Amino acid sequence: MIESSNGKELVAHEGNSEMEPHVGMEFESEEAAKVFYDTYATHLGFIMRVDAFRRSMRDGKVVWRRLVCNKEGFRKLRPRRSENRKPRAITREGCKAMIVVKKEKTGKWVVTRFVKEHNHQLVATPANSRRTVLLSQTPDEKDIKIRELTAELQRERKRCAAFQEQLDMVLRDMEEHSNHLSRNIDGIVQSVREIESKKIVHSQSK
Repeated sequence: MIESSNGKELVAHEGNSEMEPHVGMEFESEEAAKVFYDTYATHLGFIMRVDAFRRSMRDGKVVWRRLVCNKEGFRKLRPRRSENRKPRAITREGCKAMIVVKKEKTGKWVVTRFVKEHNHQLVATPANSRRTVLLSQTPDEKDIKIRELTAELQRERKRCAAFQEQLDMVLRDMEEHSNHLSRNIDGIVQSVREIESKKIVHSQSK
C-alpha cells in the first residue's frame, strides 16, 4: 500500500509492490498510476520520468499521460563553450520502456500500453533503502507552467474587465454631460427666440 502525505490511499495491490503493469490495469487516479509506476521503476532499477500528456477539448483536464524511463529519447548535442569543460555524462539512451494511461468515462485511469524492455542496464535498489517518491509533491514542470500562465491570463482578464467598466462609466458620464449641454443650449436658443419675438411684437405695437 502506498499513501500520500495526507494519508490518502493511492495504490493497494495486496501488499505486492513488485506487481508488474499490464494493459487493462486500472487506477483510481492519474496520481495513483504515477506512484505505482514509480514504485515499480524503483524496484526494477530505473528512474521514472513524467512525459507527454493530452488534455480534454471540453474542460482542459489531463485525460492521457505517458510515463517513461528517464533514459528515454536522446539529448540534443550542443556546441561546447569551452574545450576545458568536461563533457556531460550521457543520461538518455533512447530507451522505449513506458506505460500509457488514459482516463475512461468511468473516471478510472487504465493502462493502454506497456513496454517492459529497457536497452540499458538496470540497477535495482535494495528493499531496505528503497525510495517512495510521491509525485503529487513534484508535479511535472509543464503542468506548473500551464497553471501559472492560466492564472496570469485570468488576472489579466479581470484587469481588462475592470478597465472596461471604468471606460464605460467615463463614456456614460460624457454622454450625460453632452445631453445636459444640449438641453442648456436648446434652452438658451429658445429663450433668445422668445426675446426676439417679444421685441418684434413690441416694435409693431408702436
